[in-house]
Amino acid sequence: MKKIKVGIIGFGTVGRGLALTLHEQKETLLKRTGAEFELSTVADIAIDSLPEQFSDVNLTKNADDIFNDPEIDIVVELIGGIEPAKTFILKAIENGKHVVTANKALLSIHGKEIFDSAVTHNVEVGFEASVGGGMPIIKSLKEGLVANKINYIKGIMNGTANYILSQMTDHGTPFDEVLAKAQELGFAEADPTYDVEGIDTAHKLAILMTIAYGLDVKLDNITVEGISSIEPIDIEYARKFGYRIKLLAISRNHGDHVEARVHPTMVPENHMLATINGAFNGILINGDTVNDVLLYGQGAGMMPTGSAVAADVVDIGRNILADAVNRVPALSYLPENITQPTITPMHDLVCPYYFRVTAFDKPGVLSTITGIFGKHDISISSMIQPGQDANEPVHIVFRTHRASEGAVEKAIKELDSHDVCTAPTVKIRLLNPE
Repeated sequence: MKKIKVGIIGFGTVGRGLALTLHEQKETLLKRTGAEFELSTVADIAIDSLPEQFSDVNLTKNADDIFNDPEIDIVVELIGGIEPAKTFILKAIENGKHVVTANKALLSIHGKEIFDSAVTHNVEVGFEASVGGGMPIIKSLKEGLVANKINYIKGIMNGTANYILSQMTDHGTPFDEVLAKAQELGFAEADPTYDVEGIDTAHKLAILMTIAYGLDVKLDNITVEGISSIEPIDIEYARKFGYRIKLLAISRNHGDHVEARVHPTMVPENHMLATINGAFNGILINGDTVNDVLLYGQGAGMMPTGSAVAADVVDIGRNILADAVNRVPALSYLPENITQPTITPMHDLVCPYYFRVTAFDKPGVLSTITGIFGKHDISISSMIQPGQDANEPVHIVFRTHRASEGAVEKAIKELDSHDVCTAPTVKIRLLNPE
């Protein structure tokens, strides 16, 4: 019976999840593959012992013990961050080891270098867990949808941000209070910047776009806005218009250019993505052959992410057994066919918008505001103007037809400089109708 030996660098939450998955599913994997997947060595500088069921596993504080072990077939990097993760992965590859990682930040910045090195040394790099936790989104794009031209990707890819927006929507709680609760429950990190400011989502979108379009998309190609400025009042107005606010990753393939953006988006309440709440993720992909495909599930957590890492380990193990390493290119496209992207400039984006304008409720104010919108070719679809004391500023809320981002920015600049407005204008993009 063939053994596939695995070494793990980093025995944190996901590392433990992978170890438990390989241990608990040992017999199932044997029946499905004909091989035994054996955890051989764990490298972690922060722990002095492993759980009892892993008493026969080597524990070291030196990752070189894994790279230099000729019996280890697959190295799993689960420490996260850029360094030393990048150095470890490249060293494993150079030592002829296959690699599995969940490190979306690293791949969205240095992915090309890592994948090129893997091709040079004829080893595989698996990264299913880098996007979507337990959802098989990478495999779906690489294999299940291989015969499709991908038209667009839209998704909720960060459970922390989605949990916060869901709580704000359902209970009207301000952002800061929900964030504190999320940290208390363990849904948010002590430093939540990557989650709430959209950076984590952008890392994931870069990876999916590369696979979907055969383009070398990096984090720097993506326009990113977070949710920390979203207020309950805008969530309530969104509800009145029939929308829910979600932090979406959006990419659309225009052929000669592609959209790449992450930002709060008003989604129609009857849309599939509007129904995904709490800490769950959902990714909607449209292919020209298959039409819409929605994957929904837990985007993080020990066992869901451990499941995704284990899937990569088993895929690579199967290829080793069949002598078919690199049967499927890591990024779906052959390396020589991956090209540089042309990203749609944000000022060329065209979509509907939501505006909340704060002004004194006096004669002529509304006509002034709508006149500025009209001057910049922004057509109003609907409006809400609550009654209030004429001596106090009021919120006038607009929903528009499709307008260009460039025109919107000019209109907002003119509005905010006008003496009728008493606070900066709030702008939220609406999801483009298909």
